[in-house]
Amino acid sequence: MKIVHIITGLHNGGAEGVLYRLVTHDHANEHIVISMMDAGKYGPMLLDKGIDLHDLNMSAGKISPKPLLKLYKILKKNNPDVVQTWMYHADLVGGLTARAAGITNIFWNLRHSNFDSNHTKSSTIKIAKLNAKLSKVIPKKIISCAQGAIKAHTDLGYCEEKIVVIGNGYDLSTFKIDDNSRSLIRSELNIGKTPVIGMVGRYDPQKNHRGLIEALGIVKEKGYAFELVLIGRDLNDENEIILEQIKKANLYNETYLLGQRNDIPSIMNALDIHVLSSSYGEGFPNVIAEAMACGTPCIATDIGDSKVIVGDYGTIVESNSIEKLSLAIMKNLDLMHDDKQWQRLRQSSQQHIMQNFSIQNMVSKYKDIWLG
Repeated sequence: MKIVHIITGLHNGGAEGVLYRLVTHDHANEHIVISMMDAGKYGPMLLDKGIDLHDLNMSAGKISPKPLLKLYKILKKNNPDVVQTWMYHADLVGGLTARAAGITNIFWNLRHSNFDSNHTKSSTIKIAKLNAKLSKVIPKKIISCAQGAIKAHTDLGYCEEKIVVIGNGYDLSTFKIDDNSRSLIRSELNIGKTPVIGMVGRYDPQKNHRGLIEALGIVKEKGYAFELVLIGRDLNDENEIILEQIKKANLYNETYLLGQRNDIPSIMNALDIHVLSSSYGEGFPNVIAEAMACGTPCIATDIGDSKVIVGDYGTIVESNSIEKLSLAIMKNLDLMHDDKQWQRLRQSSQQHIMQNFSIQNMVSKYKDIWLG
């Protein structure tokens, strides 16, 4: 089949990463990617893999006639078997334009788990509400990355009968247990055998770094030794807010702020415990599955599909509870003293991801949906 993907943009994000993995691992079909904005992070990577790429160069939040005409012409010229759209603006613009071009095999993609007005842009909510009305007539199916997203969308008016869940898939030839990578990163940071707790995720109120730091301050007060590694955009020494939080929790000597990195599989291997302390907004948190695939046990707040990903092979805690998060961290640090039990947890974490969230599994499910 020839499949055209229309996505709002190609910068660093969960939907963008899933799209990249999907089109570069599905060798049975021809894929064309259209970014409504610019090429972003993933554009050059897609081109390197031989994927046909088009940029509409729209400004964020603005829809103008010239890019729409360009999109229409691309669709008419390629006459795809399937149009798969990603994110709300692309669902709306891509869906309507595909219909205007005479295409009926249209599939939407949902990535949001809630529409809390305190944390979601009003423009996003307006587009989602409009899409809810169109969901009965535009898409054949609506693919959600998370079980937790279904209720939020059906409450908004989305056609529930059309929604199917396909969890994210991961390249397990990249995310795997790698003792050499573990040694290299820990050597780079000059960390010995002290347990390393980390979180991969940009600096954003959604991720609740403050809550994690406060919980770890309690853990230190209880006499536990550990190192803390924080990885992601704006997690660096120029971030005065997080530095103040770290100092207030008396964690300055234990904390490494690594900023954004391109060696996340190696980072995950270097950690002993990965914590995702998010307060809201997660759909299908990729970092949990990526850590577990590397044999790193996870603690996560009960947001989005965290519980689905972790299963019986990690720890889920109530969100925004510093006390419960600190207790979970201490319980895991205690468990590390039992080497046999800890190794079993590491291996079962990896096996759980391999059996349920491989890239091959995800690609197969998308192909089944497209074929009807």
